[in-house]
Amino acid sequence: MATRAPDRLVAVPPGKPTGPRRRLQRHLVHRLDVKGSPYAYVAPFFLLFSAFGLFPLAYTAWVSLHEWTLLRDEQPFVGLENFRTLLADDYFWNATFSTLSIGVLSTVPQLLLAIWLAHLLNRPLRAQTFFRITLLLPNVTSVVAVVVIFSQLFGRDFGMINWMLSLFGVEGVAWNEGVLTSHAAISAMIMWRWTGYNALIFLAAMQAVPRELYEAATIDGASDMTQLRRITIPMIRPTIVFVVVTSTIGAMQILAEPLLFGTYLITGGVDRQYQTLSLFIYENFTKLDFGYASAISWMMFVFIVLVAGVNYLITRRAKGGLT
Repeated sequence: MATRAPDRLVAVPPGKPTGPRRRLQRHLVHRLDVKGSPYAYVAPFFLLFSAFGLFPLAYTAWVSLHEWTLLRDEQPFVGLENFRTLLADDYFWNATFSTLSIGVLSTVPQLLLAIWLAHLLNRPLRAQTFFRITLLLPNVTSVVAVVVIFSQLFGRDFGMINWMLSLFGVEGVAWNEGVLTSHAAISAMIMWRWTGYNALIFLAAMQAVPRELYEAATIDGASDMTQLRRITIPMIRPTIVFVVVTSTIGAMQILAEPLLFGTYLITGGVDRQYQTLSLFIYENFTKLDFGYASAISWMMFVFIVLVAGVNYLITRRAKGGLT
């Protein structure tokens, strides 16, 4: 008759939980990992944003309330005096007009052309990868090189643009001396740099549109332009809103193009005909008037928020007109 071997006793290390207590600890660790990991992953971004975004923004607001200059040892508190002076400054409103004018002249045609280019590249074409890479080349080109080349193209005496106009009997235009002409020239630089970049963003959104919609529209006899208006644009509306807002923010912050165009003056030309808000801020920083420059920066921030918000609402309300 077989005898049963006695059960072996397993020694449990002291302090180590067993049974329900151990399962409870595992559950708590798992729950903490599920709930806390996302915050740990995004924490570096918010730490960097707080250090290089929120803190400079708050510090600039504090400086704008003082008569802050490096030419003095003390920075007295003046409250809203810098803002009152700013609202009565003709140079400030001139820079605001130039910024809005250049922004409209560069953003609207740029977005329309970007959508059209993306629509063309969304169709079956040979060497699609080559054309898509080509669209990105202007964006990776140095802005200094772009402005220097375009300044030569828009030159008054030997520029290619004036040479082409002379073929139609038009006299040479001093592009950097007039308000409208200088704004048009700077807008052309911005369009050349950013149209391809935005076209690739639109193209990525168009790739997600179901092909069955285009096939059904083709069977129904819809033209290429009708498909663009009735199918493509309504389906990529969130992307259009995103590009409009980001392009507006970028247009309100342009600095290099007007700084390097023509006369290379921080005043934006002899008569300030193309001085933007960013250039106006830079001018006051060179004067070491940090309090006034900070007030301009905050006013530009308010303008950017307002203009971006208006563009967002207009784009969202255009829903009915695009369908």
